[in-house]
Amino acid sequence: MRKPAAAAPLPGENEQISQNIHAVLDFYTREDEKISYWQRVLERISCVIGQPAFLGFILLFVALWIAADQATPWLGLAEFDPAPFFWLQGLVGLGALFTTTIVLTRQNRMAKVEEQRAHLDLKVTLLTEQKVAKVIELLEELRRDLPNVHNRDDPEAVSLKQSMNPDLVLAALDERGDLSEAAKTPPEVEQNTVGH
Repeated sequence: MRKPAAAAPLPGENEQISQNIHAVLDFYTREDEKISYWQRVLERISCVIGQPAFLGFILLFVALWIAADQATPWLGLAEFDPAPFFWLQGLVGLGALFTTTIVLTRQNRMAKVEEQRAHLDLKVTLLTEQKVAKVIELLEELRRDLPNVHNRDDPEAVSLKQSMNPDLVLAALDERGDLSEAAKTPPEVEQNTVGH
């Protein structure tokens, strides 16, 4: 099955799409420029650590360590790390500590970028909501002004043309969050807290 061809954007749309793409790319470029040298090094290391081949490398290293330690008596040498392999455990533990720290450092930076993106999304959503409210208001005004269009009461359009107050929305979300937390609390816990 062939996919239907996408409609070609209008000349004005091309410019607007291009501006939006450039704005997003500029945002990522600015965020990339804020990264310090050591943060870049840690992120490169985290990219290597995140590869499936790295797990294979760890398993191969452990197997070779144990095999080499077990082969030393055959060569007439003393074992360098007798079982239960305390040196190997120390190296693996230190590697786990470094890996965790590197991954958490990258995740913290990515969380900050994600938070900024969420703020931007919220601003765009609120702006879009204001524009839609204005369009509804203009359509209602046009409907009242046109003589050949039947004038009728539309309570839904009246309420939708009012722009949303962001503070009220956030308060409602907070209240809903409190209600959902209360719903998750088991009844016996609520009884215990009331009794005290």
